[in-house]
Amino acid sequence: MTDKGIDITVFKGSPSGKIVASTTHKDSLKPDEVLLKITHAGLCGTDLHYKTSGIVLSHEGVGIVQQIGPEVTNFEIGDRAGWGYLHNSCGHCDECLSGNEIFCSERAMYGFSDVDQGGFASHAIWKAGFLFHIPNEISSSEAAPLMCAGATVFNAMHLYGMIPTDRVGIIGVGGLGHLAIQFAAKMGCQVVVFSGTKLKKNEAMSLGASEFYVTENMQALEIGAPLKHLFVTTSQQPDWNCYLNTLAPHAKIYPLTLSADALTLPYMQLVVNGITLQGSICPSRGTHVKMLRFAALHHIKPIIEEFPLTEAGIEEAIQRLENGEVRYRAVLVAENDIAGKSK
Repeated sequence: MTDKGIDITVFKGSPSGKIVASTTHKDSLKPDEVLLKITHAGLCGTDLHYKTSGIVLSHEGVGIVQQIGPEVTNFEIGDRAGWGYLHNSCGHCDECLSGNEIFCSERAMYGFSDVDQGGFASHAIWKAGFLFHIPNEISSSEAAPLMCAGATVFNAMHLYGMIPTDRVGIIGVGGLGHLAIQFAAKMGCQVVVFSGTKLKKNEAMSLGASEFYVTENMQALEIGAPLKHLFVTTSQQPDWNCYLNTLAPHAKIYPLTLSADALTLPYMQLVVNGITLQGSICPSRGTHVKMLRFAALHHIKPIIEEFPLTEAGIEEAIQRLENGEVRYRAVLVAENDIAGKSK
């Protein structure tokens, strides 16, 4: 960054849905901020909701530290760093002081704040306190989807009482589901996977599933022992009448995808069995750090497809995601990093 600031190449959505290259100008680096050169950025289903807006897309960013403000002590030039959904919080409310800054009423999150920056860009400037070191065991391409998808599933599993030996259901083997299988298995749980097709059975079992059930044209689900936790990773709501019958008393249901549709469940089964419907979003920073450590320790890695970080590359990735063809997370790679994975 020079005395004149920096011009950052960014890729935005547009009313037509076409990706548009633009420029964001930043005058200076604040004392607590870090300038990153972006090398990898993940495409999330949430980005599809914003592709007709004018914001810079992607909240799964990874890059190399190029410059730090004078108050930054936790990063050095050359470090790899990533960020996710949350960019800032007030730091003094009850939620922030309790380590739950993701619920801060003044939180700065993707889609609502800092919309002139994002992962689909040449650079980004973020507060050092909301960036994460990437463990050496995780490549930058693999780290990008962990910034949101991995963090989302880990957060729900870590915060709401799931313990080893619990019998856990996961609906869907996709961008979230294939990571949920890995995390739950490595946490020591029995992992019961539900999919609309038998084509994903071998892959689900190799990722750590204990059982696999095909739900296409199902009339009822017979799975033996009931489930203590059920993670919904599909974009469409499941047939709740079938799934509620698989739950143990006091079980919890976690809808992990975003939708503008109403969530409708049979009322009686929730009440008489003490079922909890648990909302969950991306984690606060303490849990995010634990997720990265856990993934590094247990070699949890997303299955990815790489695309060039260009207008054409982003549009191709979006088209494949909309068609349900990505296996299972799309990662956009800066042109000088396409030949190899940054470490």
